[in-house]
Amino acid sequence: MKIKKRYHLKKKKLKEIKNELKEYSDIISDKANVEMLETDSYSFILINSNPYIILINNKPFPTLKAIMDNNIHGKQVIVDMGAVKFMANGADVMSPGIVATDENIDKSDVVVIVDENHEKPLAIGISLITGNEMVKNDKGKAIKTIHFIGDTIWNFQL
Repeated sequence: MKIKKRYHLKKKKLKEIKNELKEYSDIISDKANVEMLETDSYSFILINSNPYIILINNKPFPTLKAIMDNNIHGKQVIVDMGAVKFMANGADVMSPGIVATDENIDKSDVVVIVDENHEKPLAIGISLITGNEMVKNDKGKAIKTIHFIGDTIWNFQL
């Protein structure tokens, strides 16, 4: 990815982004150095020079590095170990592979997908159904994957 622009965010824009991040807004501490980084592929929000937030269709999402570095759990979906190899290739999450979820997951929520053995983050996705439906359903897609370990976002370095 080639860098196009890098600049500091205005406080008003920063406040909007924190509101959109909801339970993931703790990624941005009050004293953090916050910058916008525009590349030829994506736009990132850098927190103390780390690409912790990615903008996809102008909507902010936490990156997996932000989740891991800040020990943020958010709304979690636990998948069985059979789903891990598919997740590593960026596959969407199917209901049969889901072991457990947070009960308060609603449709269109940003969720963190973790494996059942180590509970390590594998991907970030958008829920297509509620958390209860994910566990009950024995077929169908439950989560649209937007970022996973090993993708271009994961491998991005300044």
